[in-house]
Amino acid sequence: MRLTPATELEYRCKKLQDLMQTADLDAVLIVQNADLYYFTGTVQNGCLYVPAQGQPLYLVRRDQARARMESGLKEVLSFSAPRDIPAIISSYGYPEPKRIGLEFDVLPVVFLERYRKVWPNVVFSDATPLIRQVRMIKSHYEIHLMQDAADQVHKIYERAKEVIKVGMTDIELAAELEYTARKHGHLGLIRMRVFNGEMFFGHTFSGIDSAVPAYTDTPFGGLGASPCFGQGAGHKPIGPNEPIIMDFAGSIDGYLVDQTRIFSIGPLSARLTQGFEDMLKVQELMKEIAVPGISWGEIYDRCHGLAMELGYADSFMGAPSSQVSFIGHGLGIEIDEYPFIAKGFKDQVMEIGMAWAFEPKVVFPGEGAVGIENTFYLSNDGLKQLTRSDDALVIL
Repeated sequence: MRLTPATELEYRCKKLQDLMQTADLDAVLIVQNADLYYFTGTVQNGCLYVPAQGQPLYLVRRDQARARMESGLKEVLSFSAPRDIPAIISSYGYPEPKRIGLEFDVLPVVFLERYRKVWPNVVFSDATPLIRQVRMIKSHYEIHLMQDAADQVHKIYERAKEVIKVGMTDIELAAELEYTARKHGHLGLIRMRVFNGEMFFGHTFSGIDSAVPAYTDTPFGGLGASPCFGQGAGHKPIGPNEPIIMDFAGSIDGYLVDQTRIFSIGPLSARLTQGFEDMLKVQELMKEIAVPGISWGEIYDRCHGLAMELGYADSFMGAPSSQVSFIGHGLGIEIDEYPFIAKGFKDQVMEIGMAWAFEPKVVFPGEGAVGIENTFYLSNDGLKQLTRSDDALVIL
């Protein structure tokens, strides 16, 4: 078990405190699991109280002993209920806060009402933009974990080449790949920040099922095995001369990379083959223009524009009426972090330390889908690619 270094946690909390002071917040109260893991190094039942200055207080209901063992923070304390928090922070010499930031994008309303009862005179505001701003710049420690996740997903890719065969179902292939992933350290969980953002290991499907839209905010959806989880692999048998999608998120110690590769048993149709080659061209354009200072929206506009020039107005990033308005998304502990290579983000620019997945894809209903996805980060030496499986279409 690898524990997050104390120096890493201290640095993250200090970055948040710097932003809090600019935003005139006296404290931030963190309760969401991904944020708790990022700032404490563990996920226990409780909350992290981050004052504008001073040591953060990790308040744990269950299990405090485990939190103390796993977290590198100096102050890990037991508490029973939110009503205990004012007395605890007072005992540490912190003044009663007047403005507190919370994770409004994910915090249940019932939690907000509990904190309002604890601090009836406090002004609560959204701390999510500050938290996401801290998390979007990856440290060397984080990049190394993502490199390990890239190695993991490459092993899954190699296994796919060994096991794919005509007649096996999509869900049988998914099970083989998920088994491989677990053997190589995958936690079996992919965190997304969006409400109802459920996902398992990723998406594995073939042929016409790869072009079935779903409720997910993704270019690929899939029929799934049941309407209760209507996405991903279903019971369709794999046939010859059709695209087989392996859209898989590697995960090591909670850190993610995203990679999509296309396989087929025998050659694909001319339209699918050309679509795949054109998506590689869109990826190459991104790699040329992704430099510090360019806006997220400009990358989107130029890459989207190329896809339109190539003739994919009705199929780029989804089936007609189900197309998404992004081509890339940040990665880290969650699959939808900053930056967003998406329509409209004109004021946010690329910075050194950002990591993201770029996934140009085309979908042809009734035939199938193709595309490519890799994970990149912007280093002091330029753009680097983390995922390392061969981009080429794999003809088995």
